[in-house]
Amino acid sequence: MDHIETLKSLPKSNEFFIGIDSDGCVFDTMEIKHKECFIPNIINSWGLQAVSRFARDAAEFVNLYSQQRGCNRFIALVSMFDLLADWDQPIRRGFVRPDISSLEQWIAEETRLGNPALEAKVAETSDAILTKTLAWSKAVNATVDDMVHGCPPYPFVRESLEKIAPLADLLVVSSTPEEALTKEWNEHDVANYVMRICGQEAGSKKEHLGYGACGKYDNDKILMIGDAPGDMKAAKANGVLYFPIIPSYEEDSWQRFHDEAADRFFAGTYAGEYEQSLIDEFMQHLPATPPWKN
Repeated sequence: MDHIETLKSLPKSNEFFIGIDSDGCVFDTMEIKHKECFIPNIINSWGLQAVSRFARDAAEFVNLYSQQRGCNRFIALVSMFDLLADWDQPIRRGFVRPDISSLEQWIAEETRLGNPALEAKVAETSDAILTKTLAWSKAVNATVDDMVHGCPPYPFVRESLEKIAPLADLLVVSSTPEEALTKEWNEHDVANYVMRICGQEAGSKKEHLGYGACGKYDNDKILMIGDAPGDMKAAKANGVLYFPIIPSYEEDSWQRFHDEAADRFFAGTYAGEYEQSLIDEFMQHLPATPPWKN
């Protein structure tokens, strides 16, 4: 069974559906994963030692502090190279943007942007850039597996899951590899609240929501909880509701969801002015332009 049929076959047990992102939303893992796992491996795998400070700034902006926050790792890698190629300081230090056209083409054509799909493409083409990208991605996963543990859910996450689980079907909707997701959700004993954990291997977040929920539930009874604009875009592309977890204000966001927003969602008073006010506040915290451009 392919990922679309797997999502379509998810059972409906409740009138409501809530999709929940994981990294940076449920778990405080975005900073450690990117700063200690992703970025050191980018610098080492792609030979960016001479411009490591700029590579770090660019990668942190893309993955943590911009409107691209939370995007797929391969898309983020390309965006980091684009930022470096448009920045005078790393160019003066000798940075030359690598020819990653084969990676860009694969991203444009592939819907499941994860290691399994990339492994298949490497086996098919033996492309040098795709091979290097796969080696980097595997190194990231190994570093994450070794380093990232003991990071519990944010305060008010468990309380929120306990509150909503009897009323809604819950699905983890993430672009993280499923193996890492399953490890984290089981480590902290919250996997029992969700009916399935969907990572990058199961398609995009838009697909998770579209095939897993839309058509089974009324659109105004489907909610996506996430900490990144990509989560919001996935929700809006499917015509469903979005609740933002604001970066650096995660605990406050989860308390607001627990104390107020969840009740409004179940009561049918979430959509409209209330939802838009939350989205406006969320987007104010995520710039589109890096600070070195201002």
